[in-house]
Amino acid sequence: MPHTDDPFAATVHTAHEWLRAVAAGLDTDDLAFAYRALRAWMHVVRDRIGMANSAHLTAQLPELLRGVYYEGWVPSHVPVHHGHAEFIEQFARAAGIGRHEVPQVAGAITAVLSDRFSPGQLNRVFAVLPAHLYDILCRAGVDASALSSGHRTRQRAVADQSMLLRDRVRALGDAVAALARGLEQLPIDTGDTNRMASAAQEAHRILLAEGLVSTARQH
Repeated sequence: MPHTDDPFAATVHTAHEWLRAVAAGLDTDDLAFAYRALRAWMHVVRDRIGMANSAHLTAQLPELLRGVYYEGWVPSHVPVHHGHAEFIEQFARAAGIGRHEVPQVAGAITAVLSDRFSPGQLNRVFAVLPAHLYDILCRAGVDASALSSGHRTRQRAVADQSMLLRDRVRALGDAVAALARGLEQLPIDTGDTNRMASAAQEAHRILLAEGLVSTARQH
């Protein structure tokens, strides 16, 4: 007979709720298939998003599914860099489906889970994926406009950071060049000293314009 004081009852019940939601999203009554597909989804995503993103994602999974997520996980082996074909093959093999079925099944599971995770959670996770894997996971039944917007936002942020870094490296190069011009000869008279001081001021102005030095130390 069932034990009402079973400490794992709530955990099992919640996991079953999620599994039934996945089965409904896949339009099937076969919970065993729904479990295989969900497990495949979790493992292909887990292997490609890195440790930090996995920690954020699993924090919202039911405890039982969290254990399934980390089943067989080797932290030192992630993230893997397999391409499109390897992704499809891994998912199809784990879910027990044909390769041509992977986009539909993966997309349906993404749609179900996007409703159960906090808003924006899958945006942040999928933003680290290459576009061809992102498309497989989001092809069916997802609010593609929201997910795509999040993906583009992250890509723009990365591009902006790269541009900022290039600008600062260029500014540092210009500052070093200015100092080098002032040090081409040893200071033997007042003119040389003034030339060095002017070069130092020019270098400082370059760095100040890029926010690489503070104005507080100017005298």
